[in-house]
This record gives sequence, C-alpha cells and structure tokens, in this order.
Amino acid sequence: MIAIIDYGMGNLHSVLKAFEKIGDHAGIVSQPDQIASADKVVLPGVGAFKDAIDTLRRKQLVDPIIDTINSGKYFLGICLGLQLLFEDSYEDGLHKGLGVIKGAVRRFDFSDNPQHHSLKIPHMGWNSLNIRPDIPIYRGLDDGVFVYFVHSYCVVPTDDSVIATTTDHGGPFVSSICRGNLFATQFHPEKSQRVGLQILKNFALL
Repeated sequence: MIAIIDYGMGNLHSVLKAFEKIGDHAGIVSQPDQIASADKVVLPGVGAFKDAIDTLRRKQLVDPIIDTINSGKYFLGICLGLQLLFEDSYEDGLHKGLGVIKGAVRRFDFSDNPQHHSLKIPHMGWNSLNIRPDIPIYRGLDDGVFVYFVHSYCVVPTDDSVIATTTDHGGPFVSSICRGNLFATQFHPEKSQRVGLQILKNFALL
C-alpha cells in the first residue's frame, strides 16, 4: 500500500483520489507503525513550515519518515512535503527541518530582477518544468510540460545533483528533487491533471 501521511496539513483527499484515479491502492495514515509497514510513502503538505514540523514531532512521525527514506522505500514529498525534507527554513524565522536534504527553504527574492514589480508572490498557477534526463517519475513526459504551483518559498539545495527539475519565476528555481528512492515536488501533481497523474503513476510503478 502507498501510505499518505496525515498530520493535519495536506490535501489528503485530493492526493488519495488521484491515486484512486490511476487505479493504485493508497490509504491515509497517521500512526508511526502504519508508515513503517507501508510499501511506499507520500508526505503532502500545505501551510506554514513551523506548524508542520512541530506537528510531525508532536505526533512522533519524524523518525518513521526518516527511517522510511533510509530503508530504500520509495518516498514522495509534495509542496510543503518537499520543503520539510531540508535542513532549515526561513519562513517566519529560522526553523529546523527533517535534515534529509542539505540546504534551505527561502522566500522568493526578485530584488535583482528589473521586472520584479510584475512578479507575484505567491507563485500561483501553471508553469513549465525543465526536466533533467533519466528521472524515473518523469518517464513518458516531455520537457516543458506544465504543472500547478502554489507557494511563496522555494528550496535551495547545497548539492545540485539532487535537482530533478527547475522552473522559471523571475529566474530559475528548484521545482523538484530526486535522490535515489527519494522524490519530492514543489508543485502539486494531484492538481496537475494528465501530467500530474502520469507522475503519480510513475511513482506507483517504481
């Protein structure tokens, strides 16, 4: 089963329905042992970084998440679920994340862009992906496909080798990462129609 982690801050039912639409068995879980026993794990998320990481700690879900990733099981983070994987976030102060990926989460900064007055935060709506070759969750998709975003902060990895896709919004930013069995997207596959369903199908088939 694909376990979708419920910690009170995700589009759980949208993600669940997307997996149901591609014909894969997924379920919403909230207990550490349920995460440990799953075949694959999805960490969705919408909202503030501090609230999310505090909730994961309070519900004792941090260790099961890290153990899942370290075990080699396939793991997918979505939106805030991507950001939580990083060491630090500068959203409303400095907050420690899960530390699975080295780097930080920072607010969009368009101060060096001459067109910064026309660039909106949050970055909301459809935008395209520049896809690095041979990323398993993007099989069957062409470079430049459009997906759906809603975010004001983006991840800045220390190691560029984890970057799976970039997207342009006042300059390139990291829109997804890949490291071995770990995948995470800043965009919402569950809201990205045909392209998003293909990404989730690719993940389910891994």
